[in-house]
Amino acid sequence: MGAIMVNRLIPLPDGRCLDLKARPLVMGILNVTPDSFSDGGQHNDVARGLGHARQMIADGADIIDIGGESTRPGHTPVSADEEMARIAPFIAPLAQASVISVDTMKAQVAAFALEQGAQIVNDVWGFQRDPDLARVTSEHRAACVLMHNREQEDSSLDIVEDMLAFLSRSLDIAQRARIPLDRIILDPGIGFGKTPEQNMIAVREIARLHVLGCPVLLGASRKRIIGAVTGRTDPNDRMAGSLALHLLGAQAGADILRVHDVAPHVDAMKMLAAFRT
Repeated sequence: MGAIMVNRLIPLPDGRCLDLKARPLVMGILNVTPDSFSDGGQHNDVARGLGHARQMIADGADIIDIGGESTRPGHTPVSADEEMARIAPFIAPLAQASVISVDTMKAQVAAFALEQGAQIVNDVWGFQRDPDLARVTSEHRAACVLMHNREQEDSSLDIVEDMLAFLSRSLDIAQRARIPLDRIILDPGIGFGKTPEQNMIAVREIARLHVLGCPVLLGASRKRIIGAVTGRTDPNDRMAGSLALHLLGAQAGADILRVHDVAPHVDAMKMLAAFRT
């Protein structure tokens, strides 16, 4: 079997590209929500949120991922209008300084964000919840992150095979919407419908997702798997564990890391790039 060819240049609507050849990129998280699991309520004030995002950009973030609705287990869903109102003050002011991703499951919200200057749609249900989201992404020539998700944990599953089957369905939806493969990033969905053991397997075997022909994003930042291993009950105390697991994931094949703590991850990826040369 020959080597798997994975695209390392992701075109964006404004003519820029995400270049994955030198090192894994760092996506900084900007949750403008009151109830996200780690930083809910910290950045939904506009001045504080913009200040935090600009600091992440100064720290070397390649992408800023803006979310207006929590996706943590047990989250309270919000309307599209509320989600758009939350993200509206942040996209245009940041779009000139960084590549902006919108973390949403709703086509209406994605369309609004893309019209405001976002370049990437990050969908935690991989186009399998809102049937219109793939069309919106395609029409705006946006890149997208398609994540594996499950309603419930099932310890009997071969989680890698489940991820491959789910993400293959997501890619079929994207293909029917005429989204080119070179605009698609896959995400194993750490913490979403997986046991702690399955989360660890998903990181360890992350390169197996490359068989689908797309680069892979890993987002384990401050999640329960870190607390389960380290004993750190407060998500804000999980930076070191997050950094360790993300570095292992990058060595295993992750191409983009979605993180709360940008500066240490940028430094770690620079060291990894130097180590590889």
